[in-house]
Amino acid sequence: MEALGGAGIETRLLQPAPLRAAVVARLRGSGAKQAVLLMAHMDVVGVERAHWSVDPFAGEVRDGYLYGRGAIDDKGMLASNLMTMLLLHRAVRAGELSLERDVIFVATSDEEAGGDWGMGWLIANYPELIRAEFALNEGGRTRIVGGKPLYLAVQSAEKVANVLRLTAHGSGGHGSVPLDDNAVARLGRAVAAIHASPLPVRLLPTTRRFFRELSRVWPNEPERVAMADVASDEPARVEHGARVLRAVPLLDATLRTTVSPTMLHAGIAPNVIPTEASATLNVRTLPGHRIDDVVRDLQRIIDDPLVEIAVVDRGEDSPTCDFASPMFVAIAEAAHALNPELIVVPYLGTGATDSARMRRFGVQAFGVLPYPMEQADEERMHGNDERIPLGALEFGTRLIYDAIVRIASTPQTT
Repeated sequence: MEALGGAGIETRLLQPAPLRAAVVARLRGSGAKQAVLLMAHMDVVGVERAHWSVDPFAGEVRDGYLYGRGAIDDKGMLASNLMTMLLLHRAVRAGELSLERDVIFVATSDEEAGGDWGMGWLIANYPELIRAEFALNEGGRTRIVGGKPLYLAVQSAEKVANVLRLTAHGSGGHGSVPLDDNAVARLGRAVAAIHASPLPVRLLPTTRRFFRELSRVWPNEPERVAMADVASDEPARVEHGARVLRAVPLLDATLRTTVSPTMLHAGIAPNVIPTEASATLNVRTLPGHRIDDVVRDLQRIIDDPLVEIAVVDRGEDSPTCDFASPMFVAIAEAAHALNPELIVVPYLGTGATDSARMRRFGVQAFGVLPYPMEQADEERMHGNDERIPLGALEFGTRLIYDAIVRIASTPQTT
């Protein structure tokens, strides 16, 4: 707030709820084109301090890395967006740039809790502050493979999060007398059947393009061939490629709606056979895949009338963004200016971000994790010793700044 307002940038601090805040800042353009939005969230997930080698909230720099909860998700993006606003403001005041679009900075504090008091609240209460044609948010990845940055995946679509509950029924009784229709055993069979039966492959244009482009540069030959197979129009090749990529969970999750058992509940005492046992399933549906259709598929897989399936939380679908749009092109051009060998591909996000809300709001929201990282570092997100390489932080900030310059301004000539 002080960094933006102190620099003379129009800034507002809003309070959606106690202990929740939102910061909205705006650089005014000529209005020749609609605004572009820079999004990030200030809130982070919790930590297990005993498993960290540094203070998770100190922002410690060590061995070329910045350590801290949120370094990747999402305070790194927040810092890069803030720096972009300051650099744009400086360039405009110096006469080096002329903005054709307003550039809007938004920082929210409820994304990890679902976003109802973050972007959801802003859309409902202050839509005029965040109305834009394009948005740049978290999501995607910039992956180092084989020691060098290989690709930048720009999220242009994302899956929908849903929650299902399985409830198995059976006879109750004393634990000393085993029963064939034990509800816990019935639930176990149902969960095992679901886990062993992945749902069918459903290819979106985004996913097909993603694998086609990666197949041209991927260093692992069997996986490279599988990517080319998946991107083909031949059903037999698609099936073969999907079988190979099944061994790579991060890639397999982009090919199909996924179901993960996450919680179990049964019983009141060690010596009592319960009459009910339940399991919670986290279901990530592909855009356009209805959760009710998933329920019918799972009922067929379970094939047991004494196991019920209920929808506990029904997610809301969001449109897919055009990966040929000017915003995607600006991101790709900025990436190539920094590293000509980096390929830029559209990406289907398997997690959930505020971009889904923005797409439903009518904004073309694209997601990037613009910091080149190896998978091992990326997997520290939400984990212990979350960190980001300092060189990657600089790269990502330059990428965001350059992309916004390309989409929002006209360079001044002397």
